[in-house]
Amino acid sequence: MAAPVVLDFDRSVGALPGATVLDLADRQEAIRFGCSLRTLRALAVELDARLPRGHGTVFLGSGDYHHLSWPLIERRPARVPFDVVVFDNHPDNMRFPFGVHCGSWVRKVALLPHVGHVHVLGIGSADVSRAHAWENYLAPLRRRRLTYWTIGVDTRWATRWGLGHAFLAFDTPAALLDRFVDEQRGASHPLYLSIDKDVLDPAIARTNWDQGRLLDTDLFAAIDAMHGRLIGSDITGDVSAYRYSTWWKRKLSALDEQPAIDAGQLAAWQAQQHALNLRLLERLDAAR
Repeated sequence: MAAPVVLDFDRSVGALPGATVLDLADRQEAIRFGCSLRTLRALAVELDARLPRGHGTVFLGSGDYHHLSWPLIERRPARVPFDVVVFDNHPDNMRFPFGVHCGSWVRKVALLPHVGHVHVLGIGSADVSRAHAWENYLAPLRRRRLTYWTIGVDTRWATRWGLGHAFLAFDTPAALLDRFVDEQRGASHPLYLSIDKDVLDPAIARTNWDQGRLLDTDLFAAIDAMHGRLIGSDITGDVSAYRYSTWWKRKLSALDEQPAIDAGQLAAWQAQQHALNLRLLERLDAAR
């Protein structure tokens, strides 16, 4: 089985069997939360040179690094178009004028010519409510390149705006998973899977962001439904504590109401996350 890779910016990911670990701690301030397109491109060139050929799941660390899914997806071989499945409590399709950040990268992926469609599942955040509608990039939704799968959020505004086709609304995680698993039956197109563990209930794993309602068993069921079709995967949403030295990152993090990390609980939360990572890795390896 292809060995996993850890992009080790924040020391949040524990030891994984056979993993290749790229020490990127010196880039934490530059990359974490968000960065310029030039900075990300420079990192992408470095990753192209350093990532092993035919690697397995890539662990990104904190959810503050989810924008690195973009270059990972972009570098996938494009023999045939593939869909991207994202599990996340947030749409990650929000406006950001300073390059790209952990909440804006999905738009970039939806523009890639070898990506057929992007599905973001498990959104329970108010980011997709009417009050925040203007903050979302609407073009990929309107062009049928992106679908939001939401849980317990009032998204009726989308129908009034002619975007009802791009919003699948569910009352419970079980209803969402049933629909997703049902749609995978008989499907044959390849998939790339990106998991942000903030989609999970905090009782399953604590993260750096506000969290959703899914259980680990929900993720396992979704992975099983994609059996034999996964061409790549990444996992983010591990937990770490960090104070930005860049003023605008401190300001935007505060505006996003990013929760403070309890230093007294951090070790226990990371141990819980590590145990979950091992279970996810085992399931992903079985599904390839």
